Amino acid sequence: MKLYLVQHGLSLSEDIDPEKPLSPQGREQTQGVAEFLKGKNFQVDELWHSPKKRAAQTAQVFSENILCSRIQEREDLNPLDPVKDFPQEIESSDKDLMIVGHLPFLQNLASLLLSGTENNQFISFRNSGVLCLEKADAWKVLWAVTPELLQKDKAEFDGSKFGC
Repeated sequence: MKLYLVQHGLSLSEDIDPEKPLSPQGREQTQGVAEFLKGKNFQVDELWHSPKKRAAQTAQVFSENILCSRIQEREDLNPLDPVKDFPQEIESSDKDLMIVGHLPFLQNLASLLLSGTENNQFISFRNSGVLCLEKADAWKVLWAVTPELLQKDKAEFDGSKFGC
């Protein structure tokens, strides 16, 4: 089983719009990642997203580009919601799942799955980025894709952006 954790796309500031929808750049970056995955025949059994507008819009862009059997808005995927019950729920479904949400929720969930505690923040999420975890005997990072990796206007990869 695979779990895909997606941080919502860049949003407008609360000063511009209190609902903080996706910014034009956030929509463009999300579309780019979603189209990349579409080109790889990407599919999930379920897609969950938080009720916040930026997450719902990010989920919508992904759902328009990937094969997905079921989309569900969930009230328990907000930034500060607890993650302690999610491993059992995710593992009991045994389906490939994408969760579109926020920080620190996604960081806490990834940490809990990978290390058994929410306190090990060793994953650096990017807006519109996708982190793929796979469960066999234990949860492991399989791959990640970020908008920076997919920039079309760069002639060559600039590793300095990623600490290389």
